[in-house]
Amino acid sequence: MPLQVPLSLAQARRLAIAAQGLGGHGPSRQRPVQAVDRRHVRRVLQHTGLFQIDSVNVLARAHYLPAYSRLGPYDRDLLERMSFRKGELFEYWGHEAALLPFDLHPLLRWRMKRAEAGIGTWRHVAQLAKERPGYIEEVYADVAARGPVTAGEVADDTARSTENWGWNWSPAKSALEHLFWSGRITTASRVNFERRYDLTERVLPPRILDLPTPDDATAHRELLMIAARCHGIGTVADLADYFRIKNPEARPRIAELVEGGRLVEVAVEGWRHPAYMLPGTV
Repeated sequence: MPLQVPLSLAQARRLAIAAQGLGGHGPSRQRPVQAVDRRHVRRVLQHTGLFQIDSVNVLARAHYLPAYSRLGPYDRDLLERMSFRKGELFEYWGHEAALLPFDLHPLLRWRMKRAEAGIGTWRHVAQLAKERPGYIEEVYADVAARGPVTAGEVADDTARSTENWGWNWSPAKSALEHLFWSGRITTASRVNFERRYDLTERVLPPRILDLPTPDDATAHRELLMIAARCHGIGTVADLADYFRIKNPEARPRIAELVEGGRLVEVAVEGWRHPAYMLPGTV
């Protein structure tokens, strides 16, 4: 087992701030003097890995704020143009609902496969899929025929008046969310923050959909490496939670990454558990 590298608490703090693109004065963290464009947003994504979407709207929707905090004022339509159809970001469950670079799609197919089997989704969504698979297919066919559509545009059946699927969701909304979790449909756009669903193959480019699907262990290792880059430093629990990987699955993958020299194990002053970072970080 490689020896732990000792690290002070101050060093760990500096690593975390720098990794998120919020500290220092290097070229990669200077605000642009010209108009913000896609290149600048991609630079932010190198630090954050994703833009988490949230309905909270105090100053602005949450997914607009990471770029603003690092780049300053920018045209929010730029993020819209980079997302969904003909863009370079797609929506899926990363940490929570998030805008993610297209290239991460293969690394999240393990989650889609489990969702198709009713694993890892919300209880009421999994219950609907288990009890009424025929209805799921009816909703899928409706999206295929008429998409992009909102949940309100998909016809409910009589179950709406007799069943409660949580959060006051209609059966149509629950069916759409099962299909979304499973990767069969995705977000084509958002209008007033409401998802418009369409078939995934009509939103993501073939070059992404044709990429090979890695096995779960490989996908987890690569997602944990992105988490390590974005965290700067973190424990197993920190790195695992970045993409909502369960700790028991993340722990052996991190050990493999350490053994292979892709991560370094460190002992941070005052921390109860070992932490991990990219080689050459300090």
